[in-house]
Amino acid sequence: MFIHHGRERTFKHNLQIASLLSFVAGIVNVAGFLSVAKLTTNITGHFAFFIDEAFKLNIVQTFLYLLFIVAFFSGSFTSGALIEIFSRKSARFVYVVPIILESIILTSTGILSYSFINNNENLIATILLFTMGLQNSLVTKISNATVRTTHLTGLFTDLGIELSQLFFYKEKEQRLKLYSSIKLRFTIISFFFLGGLFAGILYDLIQIRVLLLGAAVLIAGIIYNFKKQQPKESISLLKQNIKN
Repeated sequence: MFIHHGRERTFKHNLQIASLLSFVAGIVNVAGFLSVAKLTTNITGHFAFFIDEAFKLNIVQTFLYLLFIVAFFSGSFTSGALIEIFSRKSARFVYVVPIILESIILTSTGILSYSFINNNENLIATILLFTMGLQNSLVTKISNATVRTTHLTGLFTDLGIELSQLFFYKEKEQRLKLYSSIKLRFTIISFFFLGGLFAGILYDLIQIRVLLLGAAVLIAGIIYNFKKQQPKESISLLKQNIKN
């Protein structure tokens, strides 16, 4: 899921990472909106607010929405930079680094934000947008732009196009490719919804600390990834020893 990339990567790997990260994005989306009443997984709406406030000459609000946009961009930039840096040291585990950073940020925000949320709403929104920029860049890079998990606009557009193509594409190979792509879109949308549903249910009980669930899911994904990989690596080493 996080280890395989390039030619080693399969549709199953993309499906796994899509379900995991879209679930986390759903949690952040609902937790962010309920706690600070702002969009925290994408910046599409913030662009509109930025232009509106700029035309009204509301300098403070204009700067604020610009900050949100830059935060998402900075997360994406940071993720890309980390991937490039660590790919020169250990290409096998390079994509795990941004995920660990994301889990640390979500954990810190979930624990620390509860006590000062009323006076730091914009800071919390900025941090969560940075985190989602981090995640979106990671999943785009590892899946070769096949998977996007932090917003649904493009997903519903692609899904609509592909469903319409089912009425026109009759060749078996074309339809199999479409079915795989549609399955991936439905998986992302479904897990985004489930993440949001869990966050909404738990928010009444633990407030913004529901972000800890998102961090736990990320860590669980990393542990699962390593445990599943270890037996394969052991078999590979055993084969090499036998040959030698």
